[in-house]
Amino acid sequence: MKEIVVISGKGGTGKTSITASLATLAREQVVVADCDVDAADLHLLLKPDFASSNDYYSGHSAKIDKNTCIECGACIKACHFEAINSDFVIDEISCEGCGYCEKICPANAISLVDSHVGNWYRSSTKCDNTLVHARLGIGADNSGKLVAMVKKEARQIAEKNNLDMIIIDGSPGIGCPVVSSLSGADLVVLVTEPTISGFHDLKRVYELVDSFNIKAACIINKADINVDICDQIELFLKDKGIEHLVNLPYDERFTNAMLEAKTIIEYDNGQLKALVEESWSKIKTLIK
Repeated sequence: MKEIVVISGKGGTGKTSITASLATLAREQVVVADCDVDAADLHLLLKPDFASSNDYYSGHSAKIDKNTCIECGACIKACHFEAINSDFVIDEISCEGCGYCEKICPANAISLVDSHVGNWYRSSTKCDNTLVHARLGIGADNSGKLVAMVKKEARQIAEKNNLDMIIIDGSPGIGCPVVSSLSGADLVVLVTEPTISGFHDLKRVYELVDSFNIKAACIINKADINVDICDQIELFLKDKGIEHLVNLPYDERFTNAMLEAKTIIEYDNGQLKALVEESWSKIKTLIK
């Protein structure tokens, strides 16, 4: 089984649009996983049915038993996160689940419980493939663990259905969710744009990918908005041995497609569709 992870050093490069387009081309041959759990939006283009919804628990938060509490105030004084108010109610968002209040409570009125921090879903999409995706709650952390769980579920579905590939939409940046997305990857597709920040963040995210010794390829999106920086990116790709898949031109049809909740594969029958199809063909060759 091969795992293809699509990531970008920064947001706004077109990473998710390209991932959805690849999933549309691959159709039932792949399982798709949206591992951008902090800001999941792949579902907007793939139109999943949310057939299976599951609670996700991670970490702990403190709870006060009002029947046992003697309202001595020791917990309020002890909490460094100011998560306990004067009515002895704990703010779940502010609580870090450290457990200190539980230990110092003289009445044993405080306990730690598992925190419900989001939901994950198993869906069928309009492209006839399975999408595993999630929604992390407001203020929730541990997104790296949720990414690992989403990937684990995607692998199990692929194995059960004898599918050879998983396409993963990773998070932008180089943080914990990205590291978790890269675990077990066979190929990383870097999506960048020819801007100063785009080139800088491409270098930064490639350092992370290279540290995992994972084969990398790159799509330069909106390649014609700055030809000089695009040329610099192409030289960087050649120097680092990164497979240059394709240059996609700036085209408002990408935006128009998104406004209609479609991928460029569904919306366009011209050059843009052909270039994305070329990318997918090269990707399949690289992972064989």
